[in-house]
Amino acid sequence: MIRQANAADLRAVETIVRRAYTKYFARIGAPPGPMLDDYAARIAAHQMFVTGDPIAGLIVLIDGSDHLLLDNIAVDPDAQGTGLGRILMDFADDQARLRGFAELRLYTHQIMVENIALYTKLGWQETGRGVSSGLTRVFFSKPTPAATES
Repeated sequence: MIRQANAADLRAVETIVRRAYTKYFARIGAPPGPMLDDYAARIAAHQMFVTGDPIAGLIVLIDGSDHLLLDNIAVDPDAQGTGLGRILMDFADDQARLRGFAELRLYTHQIMVENIALYTKLGWQETGRGVSSGLTRVFFSKPTPAATES
């Protein structure tokens, strides 16, 4: 079950983000972008969803003008490899369709090569590379299932 996060989830969310992204710190030479985010604000803005009891995964979805941005997805390392990440990605597809967006977008740090490979395998198309918020990022997009089926 995936549900909207609430204020009581903040500590678990911050713990998962820290555990999921710490491994990239040495590679990047700085904290990855998700480690710097204000999750209390994401929860208050109704942009964060969580799953598990206890919480084992999260996703941040932000409405754009013409797309849904998958701003962050994180699974606790103890739950990685269980399919939870794929369930959260499918949730993003469903939310884009329900919200009337024909396109999903996301970005990742260019050093996170395993993420780039995964997103490509899942049908995301690279749309560019560049610096955003001081981080070198790879940008992706894909049509929502509804847009592909029509």
